[in-house]
Amino acid sequence: MLFSRGKTVLEIALLGFGVVGSGAAEVLEENRELIRRRLGEEINVQYILDLREFPNHPLGNRVVHDIAPILSDPEVRIVAEMMGGSHPAYEFTKAALEAGKSVVTSNKEVVAAFGDELLQIAAEHGVSYLFEASVGGGIPILRPLRDDLASNEILSVSGILNGTTNFILTKMKRENTAFADALKEAQALGYAEANPTADVEGIDAARKIVILAAISFGKLLSPEKIPVQGISGITPEQTALCAELGFSVKLIGHTEKQGEKILALVAPHAVPETSPICHVEGVNNGILVNANIVGKTFFYGPGAGKLPTASAVVGDILSIFDGGIRLPKWEKAGATDYADPQARVCRRIFCLAGCSKCAEKSKPFFGYETYLAKDGKFVFVSRPMTEKEMANALKECGKELLWTLPVLD
Repeated sequence: MLFSRGKTVLEIALLGFGVVGSGAAEVLEENRELIRRRLGEEINVQYILDLREFPNHPLGNRVVHDIAPILSDPEVRIVAEMMGGSHPAYEFTKAALEAGKSVVTSNKEVVAAFGDELLQIAAEHGVSYLFEASVGGGIPILRPLRDDLASNEILSVSGILNGTTNFILTKMKRENTAFADALKEAQALGYAEANPTADVEGIDAARKIVILAAISFGKLLSPEKIPVQGISGITPEQTALCAELGFSVKLIGHTEKQGEKILALVAPHAVPETSPICHVEGVNNGILVNANIVGKTFFYGPGAGKLPTASAVVGDILSIFDGGIRLPKWEKAGATDYADPQARVCRRIFCLAGCSKCAEKSKPFFGYETYLAKDGKFVFVSRPMTEKEMANALKECGKELLWTLPVLD
């Protein structure tokens, strides 16, 4: 959608004035002159929808408690939804699009559940629905996938999509810290919520990987229908043994096309030192895109936080006002669109019970040459195999499986 020039002020509304919403206002104020030079006009926050009052904020007089005046004001061209949660964020987004207003959002929950429908509504009403901030915080990833790599076929997207879990795993590797202790520190530093389930059990990353899959392959999978495994079962021993083999344990969101089907999953992986993802530490995110023409490209940076996320929200606002947005077209994935995760072929790190002699005898079943043997167990990296092949190899070697992790190659 192209906006006609001539107005000196472009009006927007903010839905939600929490961490990201107040951050968006801060970015708009901090870079007001830069934005004016780039657009030729100023952006003005005309409304802030929130249940609370903000009497001490410079924009406190813009607060409303009902969306109706926002929807009925023809001067408001863009609504920035930063409320969080599915409802009423979905209903407000739909109403704004149907009222002929473009919407930008940081709300991955709404995009992952209703993105196909909302994009269709936006197209029908000649407006835009953008959500760069829903994945990767301040990292530009959705726009490059949609626009800059448009001439490529995306083969796979893999990465660290959650800063909380990456902080915890980094702490466990560096300091041999137990999961529970690393989580407590993350909470004390404000990196983890009081209830960390969505982060540590992979739910947050699942929402993000289905958005990445939809941008890449045009089908919106359901986060509830893909395999999701968190990091609460990872131990310091696993991180230490993987490190000895030249790997780091990372919670990875992965999606790839398998014929006409789409594989998407979230699980802890062993990432080799040769991969840039291996070296992403702390609360940062890192996303590796493999495309058929350009090859592999890597996107790295702060995956969350007030200003990084707000930066992406404001970037979408500027993109809409600047014109030339190409909306993606998504379909809701059907049952036949989901690939079988057990058919995925990858190397794996195995830890089996047994001595060096047992390790030597097990080589033919897993196709490895070297291994680590200590404390009555041996650890190795297998040849690429499916889960069925893994089960057969374990049965044939007759050794107890203590743990295993897929390798992200």
